[in-house]
Amino acid sequence: MAAGKLLYAQSGGVSAVINATAAGVIETARDKGIVVYAARNGILGALREELIDTTKEAKANIAALRHTPGGAFGSCRYKLKSLEENRAEYERLIEVFKAHDIRTFLYNGGNDSADTANKVSKIGQALGYEVSCIGVPKTIDNDLVVTDTCPGFGSVAKYTAIAVREASLDVASMMDTSTKVFIIEVMGRHAGWIAAAAGLAGSAAGDPPHVILFPENVFDPETFLAKVKATVEKVGYCTVVVSEGVKDQEGKFLAESGARDAFGHAQLGGAAPVLAALVREKLGYKYHWALPDYLQRSARHVASKTDLEQAYAVGKKAVEYAAEGLNAVMPVIVRTSDEPYKWKIEAAPLDKIANHEKKMPKNFISKDGFGITAAARRYLAPLIQGEAPPPYGADGLPMYVTLKNAPVPRKLKKFAIG
Repeated sequence: MAAGKLLYAQSGGVSAVINATAAGVIETARDKGIVVYAARNGILGALREELIDTTKEAKANIAALRHTPGGAFGSCRYKLKSLEENRAEYERLIEVFKAHDIRTFLYNGGNDSADTANKVSKIGQALGYEVSCIGVPKTIDNDLVVTDTCPGFGSVAKYTAIAVREASLDVASMMDTSTKVFIIEVMGRHAGWIAAAAGLAGSAAGDPPHVILFPENVFDPETFLAKVKATVEKVGYCTVVVSEGVKDQEGKFLAESGARDAFGHAQLGGAAPVLAALVREKLGYKYHWALPDYLQRSARHVASKTDLEQAYAVGKKAVEYAAEGLNAVMPVIVRTSDEPYKWKIEAAPLDKIANHEKKMPKNFISKDGFGITAAARRYLAPLIQGEAPPPYGADGLPMYVTLKNAPVPRKLKKFAIG
């Protein structure tokens, strides 16, 4: 690693454990005598020269990031264009890096963030300033390739499995005179990993969830309704888990609202109410539906210990890779054993990860398309293992930390983005 400071930034949707990665970065850098700045609101903070001096934070506050959800430094959804399309943004990054003697940039995020990290890793040579960039994995969607799993996923998987089991017990209690069909919609635009994790809620035949709808499969309303009807008649009720990214036979999202987010992705408005309306119209069953939304990715109180340990480990290893002089790589998780579950961290090239997407393997989805297989269970089960509850205060609530986020004095003129 060249002499100079390290800039860390968080990107995309946050998770219950992304701040544990931040703790891994900052604590490891402090041990090595490396000064860490953080960008406020991801890559936007780097472009705007809105930097945070983490040396002003107490050791105890940095340690408390391990059990604090959300993004401690702010995140964003902003994807850099190519150097040819918007050279001004890259020149601005170099200008900010030079002004503050930043020689290493760690970008903590998912697919689009890996693409941004890969682009930034190449600008030093192109624009004549030595800077290395390391992508740090984070996404609850679990759709990054190469890595066995993504930090953030294990905790949302645990939350989902618990929520489905608990809600189903509620529905089962009231099914005689009340709800017959309960539908819960989970995140997952193109990959059904979170929906699959719901399958861990049950282990025996007839256990909920009874129906899982994956984005990897085309939604067929007649087959779905037949499955729901048969389940209600046999079990008394039916729990349905649907991924937000499920599409119909015409390739349209069930939940598409027509809007677009900052990355250009379709803004999804709710698959669960669409399914609920279908159940009501065609089967006449009383139903309820739920949309956990941000609850599923922010539920630090039921975080997976395995996930927490992996989130911290990739942050630690990213700094170690930087100290070794690596560039354009990402620390990825490599599974070495299922039983007992064992894993390690290795470096993988960013260009092998950026703009690729890992979907559910066919052998993870049951033949009828509505459940998970034993192979999926072997993969998923270790990722939700262990408990790592946050400390609780006298008020009965978790004791989360809010950092001071002391700003680094500006040295440059303001920069217009976009």
